Amino acid sequence: MPEPISQESALQAARDTLATVFAPWIRALGLEVLSADAAGGDFRLPDNGDLVHVGGVICGQATASAADTCAVAALAAANGRFRVCTTVDMTTHFIRPLKPGPVAIRVDVLSNGRRMAYVRVEMRAEGDPRLAFTATGAYAYLDG
Repeated sequence: MPEPISQESALQAARDTLATVFAPWIRALGLEVLSADAAGGDFRLPDNGDLVHVGGVICGQATASAADTCAVAALAAANGRFRVCTTVDMTTHFIRPLKPGPVAIRVDVLSNGRRMAYVRVEMRAEGDPRLAFTATGAYAYLDG
């Protein structure tokens, strides 16, 4: 049985993953890791006017990208390191528009096996308890 991952190791794995794994345009989202452990993580998408479309709200492409990216970082936290993986499926639900401003993101690791992992992502405008976005995702590990 593997040793449990410390919160410090989980947090560092999530931060390292955000800083080194993704394409430059994903890193430009400026996602921040607030907390992370084997169960998931809390992230923040900072205010960024470049993510707002003509309708005056944060575009769905940005939230879907943030969800996928934070999910991979949360899996790295759960594993104590980044494991090469690919998104197999992601189902998104846009419940209410997100006005410009920072976004709170929660990722829960639902299952984390040897070959597959499953997550749930929730987003809310920072300081607003109302749910704005949800996603569920499935990831295949490619390293074993």
